[in-house]
Amino acid sequence: MIPLGPLGLGEILGGAFATIGRHWKQLLGFALAVYGVALVLFGGALAVAYLSVEEELHRLLDWSADSPPGSGEIMPLVVTFAAVYLFGIVALLVANAVVYASCPAVLQDAVLGRPSSIGIIWSRVRPRVRAVLGTILISALIAAVPLLLMTLAFIGMVVALLSLAVDGSGQWGWLVLIGFLGVLATGPVAIWLWVRFSFAPAVAVFEGQGTIDAMARSAQLVRGAWWRVFGISLLAFVMAAVVSYVVQLLFQLLSLIPTGPASLSDDAASGGVAVTIVLTTMAFGMLTTLVGQILTSAFPQLVVALLYVDQRIRKENLAPVLAEAAGVPPQQPAAYGP
Repeated sequence: MIPLGPLGLGEILGGAFATIGRHWKQLLGFALAVYGVALVLFGGALAVAYLSVEEELHRLLDWSADSPPGSGEIMPLVVTFAAVYLFGIVALLVANAVVYASCPAVLQDAVLGRPSSIGIIWSRVRPRVRAVLGTILISALIAAVPLLLMTLAFIGMVVALLSLAVDGSGQWGWLVLIGFLGVLATGPVAIWLWVRFSFAPAVAVFEGQGTIDAMARSAQLVRGAWWRVFGISLLAFVMAAVVSYVVQLLFQLLSLIPTGPASLSDDAASGGVAVTIVLTTMAFGMLTTLVGQILTSAFPQLVVALLYVDQRIRKENLAPVLAEAAGVPPQQPAAYGP
């Protein structure tokens, strides 16, 4: 799959594409199963939430100027669907951890030329999910700081503009300044740490390390090659983002079909039409998320895992060990595969 030596950009990208080409059934099938289970769980939670607040939701949709909804009708909806949203985030994080762990497992078989199956992948992934999930949560917390500050700056900008339009004062402009300066201060640090810890999921699977040890090992391997790891990883994520955007655009166009003029010909006074539109939009949104995650989760993680292998080849002379494991004589370093 890859040369037994330091890898260039073309060899890393080619190795990722080759792994997908030879093991697409295992990669996509495993991701489909994992994200499918997460989607079913989220859909079940959403259905339970809808049934529990169905009356309040219909009253809210049918309200008029004479009988506006009160806080007693709105707050149960907010709390219920906020809980469902948090549940969805947790389910997605766990699913991502499982898929992130599966990519190094598949890559290991691809590099060594071994047969693979979904059952084999799951047997390797299952004991490593907790460690990989820990690395993902820590990385998410690191990224959350500049993201929250960016949100603060955006909210401050909106509030300042509204205040300026209402009474001509821009007294809330300091929120924009604080958020902007905070992003400038914490953004580069978050990116630097994200790159240093980017090998942690691969380390957790390949070397069987725990969360903290995997992150420390990742920092050790990235040292001295930060810009290279950052550039190649960013390229992989951009390529995946383009594919995800195309898929999302396609499904967004499809989601407009049920809400066309034919479905809106009846009087909108009935709340059933509004409920149908909301549920249809949410269904297409979940389907878009599922397909986008399946198409884009594997490639960036395969690239990062190959970068991990490349750094070990460069720093720790891993090539002879891989050659022995793959059954390739050391004097034939061209490539190894099935």
